[in-house]
Amino acid sequence: MSKNPVTSVTATVGGAPAGDATHDRAGLRLAAGLLLGGQLLYILVTQFHAGGDANNHPEIFLHYAASSDWKGVHVAQFAAMAVLISGLLAFGTATNVSAGATAVRAASCHVTRTASALAGTALALYAALQAVDGVGNQQVDAAWAHATADKPARFASAEAMRWLEWGMRSYHDYALGLALLLFAAVAATTFRGVVPKGVAALMGATGLIYLAQGWVVGQDGFSATNSYLIVVAWVLSVVWMVWMAVVANRGPKAQTRGVTHSR
Repeated sequence: MSKNPVTSVTATVGGAPAGDATHDRAGLRLAAGLLLGGQLLYILVTQFHAGGDANNHPEIFLHYAASSDWKGVHVAQFAAMAVLISGLLAFGTATNVSAGATAVRAASCHVTRTASALAGTALALYAALQAVDGVGNQQVDAAWAHATADKPARFASAEAMRWLEWGMRSYHDYALGLALLLFAAVAATTFRGVVPKGVAALMGATGLIYLAQGWVVGQDGFSATNSYLIVVAWVLSVVWMVWMAVVANRGPKAQTRGVTHSR
């Protein structure tokens, strides 16, 4: 004899029912764990990145050329970002609107698919970014630092690689920011009652910060303003990810319409 409790939950949009939704609580817990784990790992690993005034190229290029753990740090950053993005993709599939309110369901599915595609794009851009930064940058910086002739040409090559890194980082930030905004919109509307409004609001705010980072990096490179925006994004992310993890482990707040048991 087996018992398989099935709970039907109502998601709402603007206070009105948005159809019967079957929420994957295990999936939401997985998403929260991946998001928080990836973000904390990324923050930790980044503390080992060679430091200095990132926009003072003659000085910072020497630091990069001399870094003994450069490639390892960047591989670890990529791994952390892959875990984080996996969390976003898991979040996108954690809730499945299964019946009723066809227009709302279709719109939600389209937004979720678009957000997931943007998240995947962000990871692809980050992989390319780390290829440029984690391999190319140190190679050209070391070639310039150790050159005995043609140092101006070597330095020009190093700056060109750096500027390519700016562009890759800028568009990674745009893609990730847009993905977060769309996931936040889904969380705040179709999945109200499953994800707290505060989590959705902070997720959306984080997306806006990433968009701002994309613009600043594209304009000014790794400036003090960009460093400030990075810290703000980290703080906001950790807050809403911890909040989501707590909610996921307690169970989403939702209106239970009925419970049936099969024996």
